[in-house]
Amino acid sequence: MGRGPSIEARKNASDAQRGKIFTKIIREISVAARRGLPDPANNPALRSAIDKGLAINMPKDTIERALKKATGELEGVEYEEIRYEGYAPGGVAVIVDCLTDNRVRTVADVRHAFAKFGGNLGTEGSVAFMFKKLGVLSFAPGADEEKITEAAIDAGADDVVVYPDDGSVDVLTAPEAFEGVKGAMEAAGLKADLAEVTFRADNDIAVEGEAAQQVVKLLRWLEDMDDVQNVYSNAELGADAYA
Repeated sequence: MGRGPSIEARKNASDAQRGKIFTKIIREISVAARRGLPDPANNPALRSAIDKGLAINMPKDTIERALKKATGELEGVEYEEIRYEGYAPGGVAVIVDCLTDNRVRTVADVRHAFAKFGGNLGTEGSVAFMFKKLGVLSFAPGADEEKITEAAIDAGADDVVVYPDDGSVDVLTAPEAFEGVKGAMEAAGLKADLAEVTFRADNDIAVEGEAAQQVVKLLRWLEDMDDVQNVYSNAELGADAYA
């Protein structure tokens, strides 16, 4: 039987993944600061990006440097926001949000990923209509469902979803109400395990077998690309998809 990867190898892999996440968040901070005010107190998108960085222990000086580059105090790269849409195997709809300094490189890489795993890149608007933008505050299994529901209603949330299989809870909000609801929930002593403005499909598509495995490979490949910030799909995948 072969020996597993050494502690050093696992650490290097973990550090590489952490570096990729840092890079994506730095780009998000940069774009949010350029698009609005460089003050997180008056720029919800910037505040959300900084919160993501702090949640994974990004050093504050790294955040400050990203802000200074965005405002011109330091020389930096200007990124462009691009969205790609397409289909994975099994008719699964996929949205890929990118921040890039080279549009030609990015579209070639995204198109290659879809083709490699049996999908195809579509035109603008080809799948986006199947998704809804919303704020999500997710609480892990064991959270106080009653307390969360009461606080969410008081905070102005749109819906509370309890998942009976594990008891986890999602609080759903309109995108523009997300920061207000999140702040009110935290003031009530309820800090979500994950809080973000995201896209969710109106209806999921169940995919099984080899097609499901190809979908997983495509989504992972896209998520690992430097220029890709977020990947959304309407795939409903069983355990066999990760075999």
